[in-house]
Formats: sequence, structure tokens, C-alpha cells
Amino acid sequence: MRFSLFTAAVCLATSLHAEKVGPWDLDALKNNVPAMKWVRQDQPIHSLTYAGEKYQGKDTEVFAFYASPITLGEAKPGTKFPGVVLIHGGGGTAFADWVHLWAKRGYAAIAMDLSGSRPPEPEFDPKTGMAIGNGHRGVRTRLPNGGPMHGHPEKFDCVLTPDTSDDWPFHAAASVMRAHSLLRSFPEVDAEHTAVTGISWGGYTTCLVASLDDRFKAAVPVYGCGFLHEGESVQKPSIDKLDPEHRALWVKEYDPGSLLPRCHVPILFVNGTNDVHYVLDSYMKSYNAVPGEKHIRIQIKMPHGHPPGWAPKEIALFIDSKCRGGDALPNPGAPSVSGENVTATCESKVPLKKAELNYTTDTGLRSKREWESVPATIKGGTITAPKPPAEANTWFITVSDERDAMVSTPVQFGP
Repeated sequence: MRFSLFTAAVCLATSLHAEKVGPWDLDALKNNVPAMKWVRQDQPIHSLTYAGEKYQGKDTEVFAFYASPITLGEAKPGTKFPGVVLIHGGGGTAFADWVHLWAKRGYAAIAMDLSGSRPPEPEFDPKTGMAIGNGHRGVRTRLPNGGPMHGHPEKFDCVLTPDTSDDWPFHAAASVMRAHSLLRSFPEVDAEHTAVTGISWGGYTTCLVASLDDRFKAAVPVYGCGFLHEGESVQKPSIDKLDPEHRALWVKEYDPGSLLPRCHVPILFVNGTNDVHYVLDSYMKSYNAVPGEKHIRIQIKMPHGHPPGWAPKEIALFIDSKCRGGDALPNPGAPSVSGENVTATCESKVPLKKAELNYTTDTGLRSKREWESVPATIKGGTITAPKPPAEANTWFITVSDERDAMVSTPVQFGP
């Protein structure tokens, strides 16, 4: 049986806690630790499976990699660490190198496969000891009782049937919340300091999960966003081919734009100006939909992919600031034009180093537009730059601190 956001609103009105939002039973997902079994524990990166949601009437299991400073041999048992859940994007899987990266940072990290499969075993660089990227190497093995595949029919056409248990978005968000409950149950994990980050479709799922699971202290969606039924989104044709009733149903239940108004987990949106998969217009609508604490990092022509998606240092710095007492990223306010200048205030514990005004005067597809950057000045907590030219249609200010950590003001559209 399907549940709409209207149903969720009724539940919220009659209970202090949302027992049900759309198809997700939040009480069950947040309060129950899924059954799990270790597959391998003889390497720095362990592998496991845990129970997922039913699929086509059958029980499922989800494969995941797990690592912490303890599994790496860099900390003693009994030590506690903050936790992080890592969500892959389209064509991806559980990435051993991503888990290893976060364990080296001092986190207990879990990354699951969201396509009902198991990736190749990790391999390790003999010189550095670090895991070598396994996600695009070798053959993935379909689990005998895996959930839905990670394809467009499973993502969009799933709403054509009355059963939500064959819907990939439902399984993806539920599997992440189950992984979060499992991670919090591990004795070495500081259950009150956990974060989630995901790339592309994993960023999409991060938006869903950050809106559903208030136990996280930080969320970082990279590329992925909501409002996929609008503008130049490459997902829009798959949504538009649905009949009007089912199109509206998909948007209501599975587009993050419908759920982000629930999000009160501190969130950092990370994207590029020219991303073809998650377009800047939809990205800003997603940012604006969040009522809680929110930050944004827009990079000119940021490349799209898994390693580029986990590379920005700001992801770890933001999560550190929420989970282990690290210094916060700079926090610029919305820019305003006055006379010949544009200004923005910026709070920052770390001294600021650089600021720029970024704009485009191009029209046509956003993925094809060229951008210009001009230096801005920093005086105290105020950033000042020449106002964008009259023909500029999209612009924003970026500011970097002495760690070279860069963040953006909200993107402005129009003169």
C-alpha cells in the first residue's frame, strides 16, 4: 500500500513522532537494529551483510564494507569514533577505498551496495597500504536475495504498481537508515555523532535520508538533489513519460523536493555550475526548501563522478565540525547589490583568505555555459565585489579560509 505525504502530515498532526512518511516506517527503521553477519574480518576493511526490506515478497540482504581505526590497527578496542554512512551513485557500489579514506580520518565508516549486488574483494596498494578502487574493477556478484537493481525502471516505473516493495527509492533510503542503525549499534561508534554523505544518486538518497532520519548530525549530498521533474534535469524525461497520476505520485513520494521541507539535519550541498545530471536551478530549489541549518559549495565546472565527488576537503571539515568539534566552515550570508558593488557578510572562526564573484552571461543549456570570476575584497566580516554585469543571469560569491576550504553564497538568478 502506498502512503502519500498527506498521510504523513496527518500522522504528524496526531503524534509527536512521524511513525510513517510515504512508504517508510520510521519508527521501525530508527529503533530496530537489522540482523547482520560478518562475511570477512581478516582485512583492514571488513565485509558484512545485513537484513533489508522485503522485495517481491521475499526477505533481502544488503552487502556493505566497514572500517574504523580499530580495523586498520591504528586504535585499540574500547576507543569510540564518530560514524559516517557512505552512499554510492549510479553505476557505483560499496567502495572499499572510500571506506578506507574515512577510517583513516578517524571515523567508523560503512558503505553499502544499493543494487542488490556484492562488489569484488578489496585490494591494497603494497606501498601505501590503502585500498585500491574496487567499484569499477572486476565483476559484481548478484546476491541470491538482493533487492532491486539500480536502473531507471526500478527508480521511476516502479510507481506503476501498487506495491512499494519493488521501488528502488524506497529500498535505497531504507537500506541507508538500516545501515545507520547498525552502525550506531557497534560498540566503537559514538552513536550520537554520525553523518551521511552520498554522490550523485547517492546525493539524491542523502537528501531523502536527511529528511527522514533526524539522528544524523550532518549530511552532505554531492550533486544529487530534488526537483528532478523540472528544468533541464536528465531525469525529467523518465518522470514525464509517466501518466499524470503516477508522475504526481513519484514526485510526491520520491522527489527530494517534497521531503526536504522536513530536513533539520545540518546539511552542506556540494555541486558544480555545469552539472548535467543535477542542474543548478533544481539545486537551488532544493537548498531553499530546507528550513534548517544549510550551507552550500558551488564549484565552477566541478567534474561529475565518484572520486571527484568525495575529493572536496570541505566535506570532511563540515562533518568534523558537527561530529568531533572541528572548526566550522565559513558561513556567508546572501549577497546584496548596492550601487556599483555587491556585498555579503561572512562569519568564520578561521581567518578568510580569498573571495571571488562568479557569474555567467551565457544562455542555453546550463551544462554548456562559460563562467567568469573576478576578485573580491575581504574586510573584517564583509566581502565586497563589483556588481555583476547587467547581462549576467546567474551569479554567486565564493569565499575560502586559510585551510583553502571554499563555500558559496546562495546562487542568485537574474540581474
